[in-house]
Amino acid sequence: MGTASWTDRSLLESGWYPKEASTPAARLAFYASRFPLVEVDATYYHPPARRTAEAWRDRTPPDFTFDVKAFSLLTGHPTRPESLYKDLRERLGAPPGRSLYSKDVPAEILDEVWDRFLDALVPLHEAGKLGAILLQFPPWFPAGAGNRRRIVEAARRCRPMRVSVEFRNHTWMDEKNREATLAFLAEHDLPYVGVDMPQGYPSSVPPVLAATSGLAVVRLHGHSEKWTSKKIEERFGYVYREDELRHWAARISELAEHAEVTHVLFNNCCRDGSQRNAARLCEILLEADGAMDGTRSRVVT
Repeated sequence: MGTASWTDRSLLESGWYPKEASTPAARLAFYASRFPLVEVDATYYHPPARRTAEAWRDRTPPDFTFDVKAFSLLTGHPTRPESLYKDLRERLGAPPGRSLYSKDVPAEILDEVWDRFLDALVPLHEAGKLGAILLQFPPWFPAGAGNRRRIVEAARRCRPMRVSVEFRNHTWMDEKNREATLAFLAEHDLPYVGVDMPQGYPSSVPPVLAATSGLAVVRLHGHSEKWTSKKIEERFGYVYREDELRHWAARISELAEHAEVTHVLFNNCCRDGSQRNAARLCEILLEADGAMDGTRSRVVT
């Protein structure tokens, strides 16, 4: 159980961290004393430096886990040229301000981005602290043979690091394709990321949970009425109610029976909503099960 991010501005302003946790190292240590898992979303916007991953490794307990979101360019999302490695940006000669897509980048440069991104995560992987690289594909990535090949290729590049797969195009999980999608992921031992999110939008995927690998993943995005807002605090400004958390506790318990490990991540990252929801969901699960490996002594409200 954990949350997506531990350093966003609204969380820091919420008062969730004690005053003495005033540095990046202290905040991560405090977070890791409360939860055994976190998702790194900053890597979607800027590929990480290896020294950053080393700091994450060194500032967390031995059994702490990081799920890391793949850099935007690697999953077909628009990418600002200034977020690329400086030498690669200069080789491309891309003007600032114009978004790049993977189709705009020569294969040798895209390969180099992949190599550097993965190399930066080696310290976490070698320490046993890398849970999965989250491959979140965009709304314009529909179900189809070509895109299935792209998923398999992305997972191959990441080996021996594990990936998880999240879709933002409904065709993968509509009634016509759902069974085939889950069978495809299971065939290639790829964890499916079940999501809870607002419905009725082009990016909406139904809240299906399924274990297609030894790792099962659930990401809870909330139900903000401002899902299309460009302001993170508005898009994810939602706090789950007690009845909703109990509903998800039952579903997650059932999912966990079919997986070796289950990652549950709250991405309703506005102030401390995700931290409060994650802690409460753990309490509900512990009340029901009596024990939950790795969380009883680590999740503190």
